[in-house]
Amino acid sequence: MGPLSCGPVPSLFLFPQHEYMEQMRPTYLGKILLRWCDTCHTPVLSKLCACGAATREVPVTPPGDARPAFPADIALINHIYKDHFGAPLIPEDHIALLNKVPDNDRMEEVIIGGGVAGIIRYFPHERRWEPVPRPEACNLFSPTKRFITVSDDAVPFIRDQGMSVLAPGVVHIDENVRAGDEVFILAPDRTCIGVGRAKVDAAAAREMKKGSIVRTRRNIASQVVPGAASWDDAVRANADVLVRVEGEAVQFVMDVANRNPGLQPNISYSGGKDSLATLLVVTKAVGNVPLLFADTGLEFPETYENIDTVAEKYGLEVLRTDGITTFWETFAQQGPPAVNARWCCRVCKLTPVGNIIREQWGECLSFIGQRRYESAARAQSERVWRNRNVTVQLSAAPIHNWTALHVWLYIFREHAPYNVLYGRHLDRIGCFMCPSSDMALIHMIEEEYPDLWQDWTGRLRQWQEAQGLTETWITEGGWRLRKEGKDDEDSHY
Repeated sequence: MGPLSCGPVPSLFLFPQHEYMEQMRPTYLGKILLRWCDTCHTPVLSKLCACGAATREVPVTPPGDARPAFPADIALINHIYKDHFGAPLIPEDHIALLNKVPDNDRMEEVIIGGGVAGIIRYFPHERRWEPVPRPEACNLFSPTKRFITVSDDAVPFIRDQGMSVLAPGVVHIDENVRAGDEVFILAPDRTCIGVGRAKVDAAAAREMKKGSIVRTRRNIASQVVPGAASWDDAVRANADVLVRVEGEAVQFVMDVANRNPGLQPNISYSGGKDSLATLLVVTKAVGNVPLLFADTGLEFPETYENIDTVAEKYGLEVLRTDGITTFWETFAQQGPPAVNARWCCRVCKLTPVGNIIREQWGECLSFIGQRRYESAARAQSERVWRNRNVTVQLSAAPIHNWTALHVWLYIFREHAPYNVLYGRHLDRIGCFMCPSSDMALIHMIEEEYPDLWQDWTGRLRQWQEAQGLTETWITEGGWRLRKEGKDDEDSHY
């Protein structure tokens, strides 16, 4: 996902993580359910593992909608940590989770062994990732680069009081350390006693007789217990949980369908994980019903493949809308959609969906893969509702209270054909140029889908030149946010 380097960090980001997180205001969208079984070495979504062992909480940042780290994610994380610290973070055969946390672009907590072992953070202007380790990472590896060793008498002040590393207490500083680098702070026996940011280069630190070398960062304590496991093990550990949430969701679907016998049931299918889990639940509850696919014409090729694969596997009819023509017509009038002006959802999805419903059934009952943990708006949404832009559609959300991990464990249990894009760093499936995407994802798409992105850039350039905008409006993602814009309410679908 973009070239990697470990150069100095801009002063903008030189502050402790807890201060950063306070600025970004993490939000609870529901109870954080993530726990860990140290017997099975897997995440568990209840206080008791299916093996009978009690589980413990995993202290993740809200909203806490953790998801599996796929092999490509693990490869990226290990590359970042090996490049910076000389060793990979995630051991072979270990389960890892990623938890996206509030950030100016993208920052993810990496959960291994039931604890947050570190973070990766993306810097869009430099197109690089930075590792932000936790002391608990040393339960998984021993750094060979970017570490500082302090004297025994300095250990309790740093470890117990979180004091900065001062020059008189330094025994050794690795030659790779540069000002702004994240570093491990080690005792003489190589026990990790803290982490923080170096304030000076290694060469300058060796000449200093006094002054601060590293600003130590305080973190919420996190227990990391290494142990090999697979996702099949995780499915078994959550067997009771999955039976319970599936049963509730199936009953919900049956109840809503029985209360609305005159409405044709269908499944709103996007090619994403949530709509796939919804499909599995709905077909178990009411049998085969049509899939309603809002085709924007801006989907990834892999998404179209998934639509066909799923329809064939489960023997379901697909009704497709066509929103591409109206998208470009609106683009020509208003410019590209933005985070705070998402006219695209209304134009490409809601209006075409409303039209096809009127043509096919007059009205309908659509089961939609909406979850409360996705956003504040969805957390506040009713479980059954009518979108004011599509009044002919009664919508219902069977998996409204599921976390992303519920969804993935259920998909793994059912051996359902999920979109391969999830294995390529995408955490949500939608239009390839969605303005709500962070720049980390946009830069990955730019590299891996050059033809798609070149065409989009060409369209952006036409608007940029017509409006007299700067080149950075394109290159730095300025098109994603309007100076004056108002998002369409009820635009999510």
